[in-house]
Amino acid sequence: MTSGGGRPPPTVADVVGATIAAQGVIDAFGVVGSGNMVATNALVAHGARFHHARHEGGAVCMADGYARVSGRVGVVSVHQGPGLTNTMTGLTEAAKSRTSVLVLAGETPAAALTSNFRIDQHDLVESVGAIADRVHSPATAADDAERAYQRALVERRPVVLMLPIDIQAMPAAAASSARPPLPHLEPPAPAREAIEAAVNVLTNAKRPAIIAGRGAVIANAGEELEALGARIGAVLATAAPANGLFAGLPYALGISGGFASPFAAEILPQADAVVVVGASVNHWTTKHGAMIGEDATVIQVDIDPRAIGRNRPAHVALIGDAAKAVAALTAQLERVGHVSEGFRTPLLADEIASRRWRDEPYDDASTDEWIDPRTLSIALDRLLPEQRQVAVDSGHFLGYPSMYLDVPDARSWVFPNGFQAVGLGLGTAIGAAIARPDRTTLAAIGDGGAFMALAELETAVRFKLEKLVVLIYDDAAYGAEVHHFAPMGHDVALVRFPDADFAAIARAAGAHGVTVRNPDQLEQAVNSWLADHHFRPLVIDAKVNPTICAEWLEEAFRAG
Repeated sequence: MTSGGGRPPPTVADVVGATIAAQGVIDAFGVVGSGNMVATNALVAHGARFHHARHEGGAVCMADGYARVSGRVGVVSVHQGPGLTNTMTGLTEAAKSRTSVLVLAGETPAAALTSNFRIDQHDLVESVGAIADRVHSPATAADDAERAYQRALVERRPVVLMLPIDIQAMPAAAASSARPPLPHLEPPAPAREAIEAAVNVLTNAKRPAIIAGRGAVIANAGEELEALGARIGAVLATAAPANGLFAGLPYALGISGGFASPFAAEILPQADAVVVVGASVNHWTTKHGAMIGEDATVIQVDIDPRAIGRNRPAHVALIGDAAKAVAALTAQLERVGHVSEGFRTPLLADEIASRRWRDEPYDDASTDEWIDPRTLSIALDRLLPEQRQVAVDSGHFLGYPSMYLDVPDARSWVFPNGFQAVGLGLGTAIGAAIARPDRTTLAAIGDGGAFMALAELETAVRFKLEKLVVLIYDDAAYGAEVHHFAPMGHDVALVRFPDADFAAIARAAGAHGVTVRNPDQLEQAVNSWLADHHFRPLVIDAKVNPTICAEWLEEAFRAG
C-alpha cells in the first residue's frame, strides 16, 4: 500500500516523531538504537535538533537541565530495555524534582516473551515516580504521542511513552491527532476561606518570613512573592533548589537550611509567621526544624495537597498555583489596608549585605599542593561573568557552590539533588548550556561524579559548548564518606583513590583542561579561556584540600 506519488504511508514511528515535533520541540536528547531510530529521525525531520549523548543516563540529565532552565518539556529518545534502564537514576531525579520530561522509549512486542530486551518497563517507570504511557495502536498513535507530551507539560512530571517495536512499523491510520488542541489551562487558585485565614495570620504578624521552593520557581511566582514580601515586611529565603529566586533583593537571606549563612540562621527562627511556598519544608530546608521557631505560625502554599504538612505541621493551607495564591494574598491584604514594616529596616538591609557567606571569616586551609574549596569558590564567583548559570552535582563539595556562587535568577540555578545521586551534574549542565547558549554555564561537580559522567565530556566538546566550564572539586575520594566515617574509627581506604589528571583527560577529549592548586592559577586559566575562541569547554581540575570537612555534612548524615 502506498500513498500518493508512490510513497509508502507514514508508519506509527514516523507519526510519533512528527507529532512530538509539532508540539513546538526545539531540542531533543538521547542515544539512538534500533528501537528508537525511526521515531528519532522523524522528530529531527520535522524540525527538532537532536543532541546525541554517549549514555542514556547523560541524555536524560541533559533533558532535565534543559527543561529546568528553559521552562519547556525536555525530550529524550532511547532504545528499549537497557536503553531505558540506563535512564533510571536521572529519571528518578526528574520525578522527585517535578521536571517536565518526555522519554520516548522503544518497547519489546507483547508477544516477544523471550526477547533479551524484555523487562516490565511500565512498572519500572512507575516505581520511581514517573508516568508510564504507551502508543496503543496505529489508529491512536498521534493521539497517544500528543497526550504523553501534554501530561509531561501539565502534570510537571516525567512521562515515558513506550513505543512497541511491532506497532512502530505498522502504517499509521492517521498522520495527525484527532483530538482538539489543549485549551488554555488556568492554574487553580486557593479557596477564599483559606486566603482569609492566611490574611488573618499575616495582619497580626510582627516579623514574617517567606521561604520559597522549587514549586515557586516552576510557577514563575517571583514577582508575586516580592510584592507580598514588600507589603508585609518579610525577609525572604529559598530552599536550595530555588536558589536565585530573590537574587539582588535587599531583604533576601539566601538559602534556608543546611546551607544557610550564620546570619540567615540567626534571623529566620525569629519569624512569628512563615509563608512556605512550593517547598516541602523538609529537614534540609528547615535544618531539622531549627529554621522555623516553635511558636511560629506556618502558612503552606502548594499545588499538591499531599505536600501540606508532610514534613512539618501547617496551621493554614492554601491549595493552588503558587503565583495565583500569593497574588490573592497580596490583593486581600491590600483590600483590608494592611501594610507593615515587619523585619524591614535599613539596619537589617545593611546587615544582610555585609553578612553573606563570602563575608564570614574562615581559616584559609590552602597549601602549596591544595586549594581551600571556599577560596576556590569565592575566587571563581569573582572571575565568571555575572550572566551565568550553575549546575551542582551531589557530593561532599556541593555546599560550596551553593554558598558562594551567585546566579542572576532561579532558572539559572540547576540543583539535581532531589534523589541525591552522584554523577548527574555534568549532564544537567550540558542541557542547561544548550537551553541558554548565551550564558556561561558552570558544572560544579566532584571527582567521583566526574568519573561517573566522564563520557559526556566528549559530548560537550562535540557540541562545541564554548561557554561551558566544568569545575571539579577534586579531593581524590568520596569525601562525604571519608569525613563521616573516619572520625568514628572506620577504615576509609575503599573510598580514597589515586590522584587523577582530569586536565589531561579533558585535553584528550578536546576540551581546554587545566590543573589548579591556587587562586593565581585559577585566574590565569579562566582569563585565558575567556579570551580563547576555539569553541571548546574549559575543564578545571581543582585539587582541593581533602582534610576540610564541610559544615553541612553532619546535617546530611542526620537525614539518612
